[in-house]
Amino acid sequence: MPLDYTAGLRLNSFDYIIVGAGSAGCVLANRLTADGRTRVLLLEAGPRDTNPWIHVPLGYGKLFTNKTVNWSYWSEPEPHLNARRIFTPRGKVLGGSSSINGLVYMRGQREDFDGWGVEGWRYDDLLPYFRKSEDQQHGANVWHGAGGPIGVCDPVDTHPLCDAFIAAGQQAGWPRNDDFNGEAQDGVGYFQLTARRGRRSSTATAYLRPAQRRPNLTILTGALSSRVLFEGTRAVGVEYLRGADRLEARANREVLLAGGAINTPQLLQLSGIGPAALLREHGIPVVLDSPGVGEQLEDHFQARMVVRCTQPITLNDDMRTLWGKAGIGLRYALFRRGPLTFSAGYACGFYRTPLSPDRADVQTHFLTFSLNRMGEKLHPFSGFTASICHLQPKSRGWVRIRSADPREPPAIQYNYLAEEHDRRTMVEGMKILRNILNQPALKPYHGGEHFPGEQVKSDAEWLDYCRNFGVTIYHPSCTAKMGTGADATLDRQLRVNGIAQLRVVDASAMPHVVSGNTNAAVIAIAEKAADLILSEQGRNS
Repeated sequence: MPLDYTAGLRLNSFDYIIVGAGSAGCVLANRLTADGRTRVLLLEAGPRDTNPWIHVPLGYGKLFTNKTVNWSYWSEPEPHLNARRIFTPRGKVLGGSSSINGLVYMRGQREDFDGWGVEGWRYDDLLPYFRKSEDQQHGANVWHGAGGPIGVCDPVDTHPLCDAFIAAGQQAGWPRNDDFNGEAQDGVGYFQLTARRGRRSSTATAYLRPAQRRPNLTILTGALSSRVLFEGTRAVGVEYLRGADRLEARANREVLLAGGAINTPQLLQLSGIGPAALLREHGIPVVLDSPGVGEQLEDHFQARMVVRCTQPITLNDDMRTLWGKAGIGLRYALFRRGPLTFSAGYACGFYRTPLSPDRADVQTHFLTFSLNRMGEKLHPFSGFTASICHLQPKSRGWVRIRSADPREPPAIQYNYLAEEHDRRTMVEGMKILRNILNQPALKPYHGGEHFPGEQVKSDAEWLDYCRNFGVTIYHPSCTAKMGTGADATLDRQLRVNGIAQLRVVDASAMPHVVSGNTNAAVIAIAEKAADLILSEQGRNS
């Protein structure tokens, strides 16, 4: 059935309604319609993924603040970041954040999933789904799969700055790691990325495109879900806004929320599921007092170091002239090579600070360009960037509706650096990173720190720098988490506790954020969720 198909759209004609065509929603749409009989409606607030920059790996820079395909959220003033508001891009397009992210393929650590404490969701339970989703460049082995929907590959080109960074990490005592998604995560090496033959491999291209012509799948873009419809405490459909129309669709089996860690708790609250006091404040009838909805927000906080490069080999140099830009474009168009194939993390490092002797607790993204803020212009000088990201934060935030209007963005409070543990980890991580950047392997390229500058030395100065310049690395999660505690929104089948026929399948279901980029984990969660749903469907047929 074609995209934006509305002719003949019948109420009460769907088995499942999926809200959100992002990393999880596209997986669900593909797997649930594969039998040719199960009828699915997929609702997406954004447009089709026709913007050409979506499909060019480095094009994420063009999409960072593009509100056509990006929710472009801002946090509330952050109390531990000197009241700065933090910008948060989230995908608003077919493929969701998998269509606008930095393409980094990273699963996290075994300890993350084992530590969730939820039966059926340990790392060994999810490994088959990681493998199922992958079309790994190097073929299948015990850790990886081949022939799956998502292309996973090494960078098309290496780079002398990345090679020097990896060598510097080894000189600082960290091992070389050529597979961060295999047996061990510690060390330095190149990221793998979700791409195939120089093109982005989003869930829209990998999962949805093969399924979109199935007659049992209806895809509506430009459809903003405004509330879940209930009969008592049973979900029976979704109300959505499309243009000037307020429409309804009915689900005979289940409503599946896959809007992500910001949109999903917002929709639950708009629908009457959430903290009762918050719902009453905005005049929303309480269907279920569920105090955990929107709470326990976890995200990865990062701070960047920018170094001036002594040699004109950075992207800053390539982009400085019209001839340079033309050369980059021509090389990509003809050969699918060059800077346009780069991901948002070119080389990588995972390290253990003194606060975490048993596993890596900080991560580096190394980039061969520099700028003041993501989404802004490159610096006019040769420069490269390396960051420290805290992988297992203890600080918790929240997502709460501001009104009953679904078009109004929710209030978001990350609460970064609220916990002393997080503050100490960031300081120790920044010191590790500076030590690596000052190793002999990088000396031929190191022209001095632009940010933060060598004058930052003491722990107090490092912390002050993080407070003033640290930002998100775009991994919000845990706002409708599964588990068994009083604050758990979902059971281990991802069903909303206390509500029939309603599930959440996205990063908000994570009990804790994984140690690394979150897209691969969300895809695996959705693959497992599809199996759970189909298994229950089979038992109830």
